[in-house]
Amino acid sequence: VEHLRSFGVTSLERRSPHTITVPGAVDAWTRLVADHGRMKMADILAPAIKLARDGYVLAPRTAHDLAAQADVIRPDPAASRTFLVDGKAPPAGSIQYQKELADTLEAIGQEGRDAFYRGPIAEGMVRYLNGIGGLHTLEDFAGAEGEYVTPVKTTFRGHQIHECPPNGQGIIALMILNILSHFPGSGDPLSPERLHIEVEATRLAYAARQRFLADPAKVGVPVDYLLSEALAKELAGMIDPERAIEDLPKFDEVPHKDTIYLSVVDGDRNVVSFINSIFFVYGSGRMDPKSGVLFHNRGFSFSLDPDHPNAIAPGKRPMHTIIPGMVTKDGRAVMSFGVMGGQYQAMGHAHFLSKVFDYGMDLQSTIDLPRLFPLPGTNQVEMEHRLRNSIGPDFERRGFRVKAPESAMGGAQAIWIDWEAGVLRGGSDPRKDGMALGI
Repeated sequence: VEHLRSFGVTSLERRSPHTITVPGAVDAWTRLVADHGRMKMADILAPAIKLARDGYVLAPRTAHDLAAQADVIRPDPAASRTFLVDGKAPPAGSIQYQKELADTLEAIGQEGRDAFYRGPIAEGMVRYLNGIGGLHTLEDFAGAEGEYVTPVKTTFRGHQIHECPPNGQGIIALMILNILSHFPGSGDPLSPERLHIEVEATRLAYAARQRFLADPAKVGVPVDYLLSEALAKELAGMIDPERAIEDLPKFDEVPHKDTIYLSVVDGDRNVVSFINSIFFVYGSGRMDPKSGVLFHNRGFSFSLDPDHPNAIAPGKRPMHTIIPGMVTKDGRAVMSFGVMGGQYQAMGHAHFLSKVFDYGMDLQSTIDLPRLFPLPGTNQVEMEHRLRNSIGPDFERRGFRVKAPESAMGGAQAIWIDWEAGVLRGGSDPRKDGMALGI
């Protein structure tokens, strides 16, 4: 923090080079394929290389997002040239190309991770980042390495819910479920009474997120305490079924944005719950012209408070919002699921699982339900249109301020494994460009 301040940095802005941490996705892909894959990396990347080189169709939701981000992309020559036409976002159905990225993916497929983290591609990325004021070095890229971690878990309605541990916010989804375990679901799943409980459980758990979540390799994160039954009971006891909690803990709020998620179950019932993200829609809006890499801005989640557990520091990962989920019962996987949508994800997981296990809803019907989300640290609740019309006034009476979200809220994907019937059931969110597909 002090080093950045010596450069005059007093806040982390979206397009700041200091929000661009070393990309970890390539290391993750190559490690997973080497350890668990059946195909060569070159063959896996071949479809993406072909799309990037020969062109892909701009899908409707992506076109909507691109139009909203044109002002962020336009100042960067390479990003503007790649995504915009005469400085404007093209409509859905347009063809786009990313030929430099195709070459980079091809090199990764042929030469492995070192093609990205060492040599000419890394040199070009570091040169670009240094040119816009970044402090990145070749050593930073060469030293990038992911890790296998043990998931955190809790039990909810007889199922084990597994999430990635900190520095991700999966533990917060589990905290919400632990609180909800004290409030059995009944009646209408969208009643103001039930959604009030979900909102208050979320507000309490997210307050803990802001206080404790950080990179456990750098600071202590009290996982056992956060997942304890004693804490869940204490937090559940704070919920007034009729009124919004007024005195939530105060904290240094940092932004948490967007993601992509996929869920796969193969014929052998291997199950993959997989997520990557460049954080904001179109990330930092910064693109290295040589490699075609559009950089994320995950570092935007760091705090500049030197006393905060999530304070920016060398070799440290920011608190992440991205959380793939998995459900097991009797020792085997029964569902792979995820909910995109930045900081909404933890509530999204709990909301989704409660509707499936408390109300017996099928995956697609659950995903289609209208959503709401309490903005952390405030009494404001974002509600999609249908909920604002039906329960908005009731929530205002309870002491909340209801507002419309900036765009469609979240995006869920899930696959349920019916072991007895021998079939898979999938659901995909209409808010996104994804689909549920059996092959």
